[in-house]
Amino acid sequence: MIRRLAGEPGVAQGWLERFSVNCRATEVLLLLAATETAAVPGISAAGATPASRRSTAAADAELLRLGPAAHRPHALPPLPAGVSPALIGHVVLQTLGMDPLVVDLGCPVRPAVPHVRLPGACGPAACLSSGRAMERRRVEQLLELGRSWGRRLGSRPLVIAECVPGGTTTAQAVLTGLGVAAEGLVSGSLHQPAHALKTHLVAQGLARAGLGQGPSDPVSVLAAVGDPMQPLAAGLLLGLLEDAGQVGQGLGEASPSHPAHPPVLLAGGSQMAAVLAIALALTPADQRGRLVGRVALGTTAWVAAEADSDLQELLSRIGARWQVQPLAFATDLRFHNCRQRALQDYEHGYVKEGVGAGGLAMLWSLSGGRLEDLAAACDQACGLLLGEGGL
Repeated sequence: MIRRLAGEPGVAQGWLERFSVNCRATEVLLLLAATETAAVPGISAAGATPASRRSTAAADAELLRLGPAAHRPHALPPLPAGVSPALIGHVVLQTLGMDPLVVDLGCPVRPAVPHVRLPGACGPAACLSSGRAMERRRVEQLLELGRSWGRRLGSRPLVIAECVPGGTTTAQAVLTGLGVAAEGLVSGSLHQPAHALKTHLVAQGLARAGLGQGPSDPVSVLAAVGDPMQPLAAGLLLGLLEDAGQVGQGLGEASPSHPAHPPVLLAGGSQMAAVLAIALALTPADQRGRLVGRVALGTTAWVAAEADSDLQELLSRIGARWQVQPLAFATDLRFHNCRQRALQDYEHGYVKEGVGAGGLAMLWSLSGGRLEDLAAACDQACGLLLGEGGL
């Protein structure tokens, strides 16, 4: 049901056991961000056109929170095939009775659901090919805000999800700038990842920033070729390792039944691998083991098995770069037997991951649910979303 992709078997089993103890008390954080990289033709399938990708994050957050049958102010952008992975997350969260905290880091279209919009949100990052994606001050502020939140997260297990169209390309750019050879390994929403285009944009951005192929100062790399989700999420991980004396004052509250240092799940694939790499680059060497012991990455079977990318090798290279063994899992959720063609498209290499789908499917399993039941519930929800005829 949950497969280990990376990390020591004993460590992986211990992490799963710690998470499952209080998994129904899990807090879910969805980070929405934007980068003008998504406007590059041929870079993303998170919306069939650059214009439609401007509202992808808002539409996905609305589907995640409101579901397929509710009125949603922003229509899902048209996709080449498949359906938004936010549908998977909605089914999990609705069934488990969980409400995600949605955080908008400056998307061009705001979601019409309760959310936190960060003070001073500066809009989308510039295209990474410019070498000037964000002001350095913005990166520093996001890192510090993440640290502050991480120090006060409380004692509940935490799932961090994201929606950033174009974000797999910024992930490759940041990994490359940090000294990880990521070319050809990073997945994406397209049926076949645009490896050549990604690599070209990354080389342009790093050259224009004067950073070469790394390794470079993490803040400089983020400012040059990153997106806003990355420093906030990495800051959260850094904060977890810092002062634990303020437990109970932030997103969660401590209680005798909740351990003081619960596990954290980065729900996603390549983008969350980049977040982990950023956190490792900013963590003192003697603390990196603590970080990877508490934080795991969780993705879908479609990313884990994709022939045109290699998440396991990417994690191996991240581990070698910082002398640690990252922990990662994949859910065995599959849609082979679904009636809706939009879900069957996942089995043919479309969509694959996003909006925390893999991590939230893991949460379903850790809560005692059967993946066959989750697939059936997604099939029914997809029918509501698209009409019983499907696509």
